[in-house]
Amino acid sequence: AQRTGATIYYLELFPRAAAEKAGRLPVLALMPVPGDVDIVIASEMMEAGRAVQRGFVTPDRTALITSTARVFAMTEKIALGDGREDTAALRDACRTAARTFVGFDMAEIAENTGSVISAVLFGALAGAKLLPFTREEFEATVERGGIGVAASKRAFAGGYDGAGGIFAPATPAPSARAAAPPARDDLLAQITPLLPPGAVEIVRAGIERLRDYQDGAYARLYVERLKPIAALEHRVGDGTGRLTSEVARYLALGMAYEDTIRVAELKTRAARFARVGREAQVKDGQILEVAEFLHPRLQEIAESVPAPLGRLMLSFGPLRRLIGRMTSKGRILKTTSIRGFAQLYLVASLKKRRRGSLRYEAEQKSLEVWLASVAALAQKNYAAAAELAECRNLVKGYGDTLERGRANYEAITGAMDKVLSLAAPAKSLAELRSAALADDTGAKLRETQRRLGLA
Repeated sequence: AQRTGATIYYLELFPRAAAEKAGRLPVLALMPVPGDVDIVIASEMMEAGRAVQRGFVTPDRTALITSTARVFAMTEKIALGDGREDTAALRDACRTAARTFVGFDMAEIAENTGSVISAVLFGALAGAKLLPFTREEFEATVERGGIGVAASKRAFAGGYDGAGGIFAPATPAPSARAAAPPARDDLLAQITPLLPPGAVEIVRAGIERLRDYQDGAYARLYVERLKPIAALEHRVGDGTGRLTSEVARYLALGMAYEDTIRVAELKTRAARFARVGREAQVKDGQILEVAEFLHPRLQEIAESVPAPLGRLMLSFGPLRRLIGRMTSKGRILKTTSIRGFAQLYLVASLKKRRRGSLRYEAEQKSLEVWLASVAALAQKNYAAAAELAECRNLVKGYGDTLERGRANYEAITGAMDKVLSLAAPAKSLAELRSAALADDTGAKLRETQRRLGLA
């Protein structure tokens, strides 16, 4: 229950014959008791982890049935850095905690069958054969519901087969043909000989992202910017390849910064409407409406237009106030209407002129300064340079998020001379970066700066 926190549905089953033999009704509990639960069912991994944490799953007794798909918790979503829990570690902990573990991607089955995950979970419960009921008795229960029976039975069958497959002997799947080799990417091939092994896939993803974000020439600029860092890695690296990997990651993210053009482009893509339609389970003959809430500020608008016009918007008082009044409140656009779609499509069409925008100009200068600083520092202190490369992660998003992140980044880089004079510069940079990502007020960063004697 989203408004009241985690809700537990608890059932106790007791044989009628045992009650009749005893001559009295059993006393049943209202809540589960840690260490005294036979079966726990969870719709995603974090939910299963919470059950383990609360002691409801024990290795001597409990069978844990869970979907391995992840629904990210609010704490994971709002983290300023990467707040995601390690799904592999979470799954291992659940498997270790349970006597019997039944886990597979049930969300995918629900989506593919046009049903809901509870039907898949019900099928997995039946397929695990933990209760004294036949498959036919389970299916009869589904049929008695009377709503969406066909889809529910398909989902039930998927869950039943998934659970049954876990307990069946593993057999290798026949291979009809060898996997096709990945298509050659000439741009990636140019730089691969220079890259440490761990950086190749990051660079591949960066090239793909920047081609999609802008064009092939922009992806080539990315590669050209990486070449000096990769060459420097060979000269001063410690064998980990960390410097090249982190620069490749955050350079790609920095070059693919979020602006109004990117937002408009993503919201008007055919693939997005298809995905929304699938998630909403739109049937033939039904009409889907998509309403977007948008609240671009003066700064974001000025940054998306040609640089001279953007500067005028920000500096000329009457124009600044006019646009400020027009953008003081958010707007709702229906992108499934011709008018709403056309407005966003017009903004997205500015992609071809992005290189002349005020934001592009500012971002490229900032990235060049960052790259030069990292390269210069690497020749003196490789570990500190790798930490400085990661500090670029603070500059992301748009609006207030971007402003706070940039302020924190500048606070750290502005004190680099003092940081480098400390006994452990790399460790200090890591502490400062973690502190900047700890909260959105900057309090933790200021506290860390004082502790390190930087403030």
